[in-house]
Amino acid sequence: MRLSSAPRRKPGGPIHLQFDDNRLLPLLFGEHDRNLARIEQELAVSLSSRGNKLTITGTDASAAAAARAAIGALYERLKQGLEVGAADVDAAIRLAADAERGGNPVDLAAFAGGDLTLKTRKRTISPRSPTQAAYLRAMQEHDMVFGLGPAGTGKTYLAVACAVSMLIEGRVDRIILSRPAVEAGERLGFLPGDMRDKIDPYLRPLYDALYDMLPSDQVLKRLDSGEIEIAPLAFMRGRTLASAFIIADEAQNTTPMQMKMLLTRLGEHARMVVTGDMTQIDLPQGATSGLREALTTLDGEEGIGFIHFSEADVVRHPLVTRIVRAYDRAEAAGKDGDAGRK
Repeated sequence: MRLSSAPRRKPGGPIHLQFDDNRLLPLLFGEHDRNLARIEQELAVSLSSRGNKLTITGTDASAAAAARAAIGALYERLKQGLEVGAADVDAAIRLAADAERGGNPVDLAAFAGGDLTLKTRKRTISPRSPTQAAYLRAMQEHDMVFGLGPAGTGKTYLAVACAVSMLIEGRVDRIILSRPAVEAGERLGFLPGDMRDKIDPYLRPLYDALYDMLPSDQVLKRLDSGEIEIAPLAFMRGRTLASAFIIADEAQNTTPMQMKMLLTRLGEHARMVVTGDMTQIDLPQGATSGLREALTTLDGEEGIGFIHFSEADVVRHPLVTRIVRAYDRAEAAGKDGDAGRK
């Protein structure tokens, strides 16, 4: 892709893009130009195409520059054989806008197929927000990482992607996925079946992520061979986990004793990622969260990465972001009301 700018007599003059591979343009623009429409809507710019040329106009020069960067990153993904869907368009907009505000432009390069791109058997995964980029970077650089934040930010999904990628590359010998078996507010009662039948419902999100990255026959084969192990947290006591990628999901529902036990399982050549959302603690009333205590106890310890996601990093349906923000506002209002009554 070649970039050229028309002479600018005032801020917001047109930016002209010219593409060198016409075959990629239908994928870049989207069906009925819906990808271009999304960029126009989010960045308040106007895009017009003719042949292999695209013109960007807008009154805000930084928004026009962000549009140019986003389109360039999406085009680069296509040139590398990566997909471009609606979520990818949103990610490019988010990362380009952040770079224009003074964020890290390397994040946009990583999205376009840089060193943070993870390859699994079924898909290639790139960061979709600046925090996701920081999270992927932390998992490459640290033996232990805490990923904290609301639902939909990719904490668990990216951790599983990183684990699968390292297993395929031979950097770890096995993956161990664990989470506490705590009911989310409801009473499930007696569950029939053997031990695996009883714990599988609690571990379903981890299975979903695995099947999204590996063919089903490979998942089953690796589960049977022990290359991938899925177990409730209670089964981790007494073990030393070497040459493994360990993921502890929903860690906000651990007790302090469970968390200490888990963190001290780390063996040689092993990595551990602990994920959790402090707004969704399902422990009995008055019980202390092991994750909350760990964050205080381990703050500042060398070799441990702490990544904090926010509602701005939600990459699910756009409505999820608004739901998270609404609950945060309601919680803040409730705290203010309680303080006023005291």
